[in-house]
Amino acid sequence: MRYREPQVGPPSPYPGEPFIIERMFATDPFQPSLFGESEPIPDTGFTNLERFDLDAESWLDYAPGWLAGDARLYDFLADAVEWEQPEVRMYDRMVKTPRLVGQVDAGSHPVLTEMVSLLSGRYGITMDRVSAGWYRSGADSVAWHGDRFARERPHAIVATVSLGGPRRFLIRPKGGGESTSFDLGRGDLVVMGGACQRLWEHTIPKAASAPPRIALMFRHAYD
Repeated sequence: MRYREPQVGPPSPYPGEPFIIERMFATDPFQPSLFGESEPIPDTGFTNLERFDLDAESWLDYAPGWLAGDARLYDFLADAVEWEQPEVRMYDRMVKTPRLVGQVDAGSHPVLTEMVSLLSGRYGITMDRVSAGWYRSGADSVAWHGDRFARERPHAIVATVSLGGPRRFLIRPKGGGESTSFDLGRGDLVVMGGACQRLWEHTIPKAASAPPRIALMFRHAYD
């Protein structure tokens, strides 16, 4: 397991324990049983995919269990990715993001290369910019948002494959409104397209208890 040394940050939210990034490495949050677990294999035909038209410009594709054998890829990424916990400004102070993030080398595992090829072929755009977010427990989350780069463009596509989990995923119109929820994990695929990142926002809320999940994200180049 690789990670960068944590920098000095705000006091630990766990009294008497090291700060959260150190606490994560002091525990073993996910030990999937690999006995009988297959190698990771994506559904090349997108057999279970269902499209949700969110509005006239925005859509979401959902394919439950798109990646079989997700536990093996989870285990690989947990060890191979150089995980970080960056700081962001919240009002008048800097705080650690409540999850780990990292860039993923699409050529580091054969199934990653295959997933890039399948997603690129289906959506007609090269989706070889791969990154990951590690939600280690129910305490990790991400607030309501649109993709940082894609929301500045009229249309964009962002695909996410969930490993481990599941975790509750919510999506709603930008600024508020009725939300739609999915429990994402165990190889589920979600693809947000059209004006989804600009006109809609999504979140992974905190939970009292939740298994760990790695969100593996595929994007296309914006330059």
